[in-house]
Amino acid sequence: MSTARLPLDGITVVSLEQAVAAPFATRQLADLGARVIKVERPGGGDFARRYDETVHGQSSHFVWLNRSKESVTLDVKTPEGREALERLLARADVFVQNLAPGAAARLGLSAAALAERHPSLVVCDISGYGTDGPWSDRKAYDLLVQCETGVVSVTGSPEEPAKVGIAIADIAAGMYAFSGILTALYERRDTGVTRSVEVSLFEALAEWMGYPAYYTAYSGAQPPRVGAAHATIAPYGPYPAADGRTVLLAIQNEREWAAFCAHVLDDAALSDDPRFRRNSSRVARRAELDAVVTARFAELDADEVVALLDRAGIASARLNTVEDFLAHPVLSGRDRWRDVDTPGGPVRALLPPATPRGLEPRMAPVPAAGEHTAAVLAELGLDGEGTQLAHKTPQSER
Repeated sequence: MSTARLPLDGITVVSLEQAVAAPFATRQLADLGARVIKVERPGGGDFARRYDETVHGQSSHFVWLNRSKESVTLDVKTPEGREALERLLARADVFVQNLAPGAAARLGLSAAALAERHPSLVVCDISGYGTDGPWSDRKAYDLLVQCETGVVSVTGSPEEPAKVGIAIADIAAGMYAFSGILTALYERRDTGVTRSVEVSLFEALAEWMGYPAYYTAYSGAQPPRVGAAHATIAPYGPYPAADGRTVLLAIQNEREWAAFCAHVLDDAALSDDPRFRRNSSRVARRAELDAVVTARFAELDADEVVALLDRAGIASARLNTVEDFLAHPVLSGRDRWRDVDTPGGPVRALLPPATPRGLEPRMAPVPAAGEHTAAVLAELGLDGEGTQLAHKTPQSER
């Protein structure tokens, strides 16, 4: 790939961020060339730095979310810290925050207040349930939002609901913040109008609940929990092969169903069986259908099953572990891995999914807490105050 100028070169982002949602949004901006100055609390920084110590003594969350950023530690409740932050914002294009409910407003950092002082600054607020409304003062974390939006009620086995194994509320909010910031920058460039962006974890995940929401509203019953199977399409899910491995298959239409019967189940007449002719019938008789598929797969090992599915044009997958994923031939075959430095040593990192063709995204180091404080304060003409601002006692607000 080329090392040509990245699309967001020249854009400066200042972020009062913590945990997952805001850091995910700003890391994607950094991937595309933006300068991201991460303002952290003195005395430890972003609390996600201490979620675990698995990556060369560092948090797996933090290493994932914070490459290519500059870390500056400021106590923004002190006059000196506030002055430094104001000077940063005066030079910035974007300000992102996901502080506790009401904290930004109490610090004079609401979107309305910042618009008066810095009219060309794109402000992005990330909250749990919105900056106004009946739940604006309520704390929100990923699992809580998964529960409030109904995600947990449609995930898991028939006997027990389950959370999704990754932080989908945070990830969804970070993605919408990223796209919203890009949209605001595009509008500012083309019209001169600067708009703020607001994203809540609840509303981001509410959008992702569109299918079960429509299904429930217009059928009178929500999709059932069916483990790793699809709630409303059959056969679509995991089946054990004779060698103990699991193969997932996905039938999308009646043409595929007929091909599956003829070439995989070795029973072409089954496609016209009234019990299974339509998808809705197959879903209603899922137990009977699963018994037929399971009996056939018990005669074949996983590689034989996949070979038959491939010949029939049926999509399939193996039930991989995370270790299997890390060794996946698609990632190595498409040269998706890069080395990224961290304070504890180099790590492998995946290229961002959407990269403009011909450009190499920025994959710069993960910073230590406060690593860039002195240098950034020197840019602001505050070099004499760097040590003082970097080592104030941490405040409990953030």
